[in-house]
Amino acid sequence: MAGRSTRPTLEEVAARAGVGRGTVSRVINGSPRVSAQARTAVLRAIDELGYVPNRAARTLVTRRTDTVALVVAESDQRLFGEPYFAGIVRGIGNGLADTGLQLLLAMARSPAEYARLENYLTPQHVDGVLLTSLHAEDPLPAKLEAAGVPTVLGGCPPGVSPVSYVDVDNRSGAREAVAHLISRGRRRIATIAGPQDMGAGIDRLTGYRDALAAAGLPECVAFGDFGEASGITAAEDLLARDPELDAVFAADDPMALGALRVLHRMGRRVPDDVAVIGFDDSAAAPLADPPLSTVHQSLEEMGVEMARLLVSRIGGETVAEPVIVLKPHLVLRESA
Repeated sequence: MAGRSTRPTLEEVAARAGVGRGTVSRVINGSPRVSAQARTAVLRAIDELGYVPNRAARTLVTRRTDTVALVVAESDQRLFGEPYFAGIVRGIGNGLADTGLQLLLAMARSPAEYARLENYLTPQHVDGVLLTSLHAEDPLPAKLEAAGVPTVLGGCPPGVSPVSYVDVDNRSGAREAVAHLISRGRRRIATIAGPQDMGAGIDRLTGYRDALAAAGLPECVAFGDFGEASGITAAEDLLARDPELDAVFAADDPMALGALRVLHRMGRRVPDDVAVIGFDDSAAAPLADPPLSTVHQSLEEMGVEMARLLVSRIGGETVAEPVIVLKPHLVLRESA
């Protein structure tokens, strides 16, 4: 209202809508015990008066904060530089779009920040927590559940038994990629494996080994950290150990792109001399030189499912499938 110096009150909204104060409160708190006519009148009055609910008071009544936290235990460079996290965040945002829940991004770049987060992530501050990029035996998921904070993980790290998580069948995706290389006549197939304190790193290496064992072929393994720079270092190491290798399976696209850089620099033709396959099907994959074959995983779908599970748990619903494992598939381009 023009010239108004004080915030409109709940009583003024009720008077404008022609209903009782309790009806306005029920509409604001999302109660179904309100007629459609009354709800429309209250919402119109809120809009006309510019009423903003007292969030602190509402939290005391509902014991809800309407906030969920996404915790990423990675550096700024990885969070904002790698496509994995952008896809997950987009999916989570889409999954929360119509829920009225606000997403809080919490970064834990050091042990000290992680400790502060443990103290912050309580029912007084958040209704639930989403965790991604966790490493082995992380105690945070169990601590949150014990404190009454519903928690959903993106991926399942070794040594952790979460109540609920969403993952991709990393083992079958890696096995499919390596089996394709074998079917194309490749016999000296190396891998750039991911960190072995992360579920994806372990499972993708296992899938690589599954395919080689079935074909009776030898392993050649180097390790990276899912970043492009580590892919460069690992590819140099692999080529020094076996100059005749004819294929590389990298556990994610950034490491595969690093391997492509090394192969170009060393004069190896891709795929004629060395075929390359990554994992993720990131936006950079089709733009690589040559376009990168890769295992597709829907990061946005993963984020949507994480959000859906968390919303259900916050609402006290019995979740029929608290663990969701999505199926990946191989996308073939010129690099393989």
